[in-house]
Amino acid sequence: MRVLSVVHQEDAGPGVFGEAAAAGGHELVEWLPRDTPPPAVDGFDAAMLFGGAMNVDEEDAHPWLRPEKELLGALLEAGTPVLGICLGAQLLAEAAGASPGRAREPEIGWFEIALEREAAGDPVFGLLPERFEGFQWHSYEAPLPPGAAPLARTPVCLQGYRLEGGGGWGIQFHAEVTREQVGRWLDDYRSDPDAVRVGLDPDALRAETARKIDRWNETGRALCARFLQAVDD
Repeated sequence: MRVLSVVHQEDAGPGVFGEAAAAGGHELVEWLPRDTPPPAVDGFDAAMLFGGAMNVDEEDAHPWLRPEKELLGALLEAGTPVLGICLGAQLLAEAAGASPGRAREPEIGWFEIALEREAAGDPVFGLLPERFEGFQWHSYEAPLPPGAAPLARTPVCLQGYRLEGGGGWGIQFHAEVTREQVGRWLDDYRSDPDAVRVGLDPDALRAETARKIDRWNETGRALCARFLQAVDD
């Protein structure tokens, strides 16, 4: 399959999702919205939208968000399955009729995530354990779009959903992230006012990530592979 990979900044790319796509024999076509106009939607079998330091409502600061949102609407109208991660999940939720905004508190680091009952039998979430620990870095949240099924939560916010009709999935947690990506984010953590405000300890989070990232990467590869398999079926 030919899969559009929407990357919002160089240190927040596909990560292990790229590995999963390559292992499945799929072609990943990268697009950086800030650098080039949107591609034509035809010719893509699926799309994956990744994270970024910008927020879904910052169109004035990042004007390229407007054409990206138009492209996302066209993908949904064409019935192209989409997997959105963090910012990507918020953009997808907005395109599907929700109104993303600030979460009541940031989630930065490793947090326990619980599946909702609707996750049972879901082709992407169904094989995850009922409770699992996942890596997060976000201050905004994606509310449940109209008609969508909630798939996972933390006490702070929705962590996963499936659009009505199975046309797309959103995940708030960073299932794609690699050890190297986390390292670059931590090197630059002072550029995130919320990370500074909550008193993030970069050394402690780096050490915790070193202990947990290998198993997390296995989970991420498997989750992406299930999404691609669901599209291919």
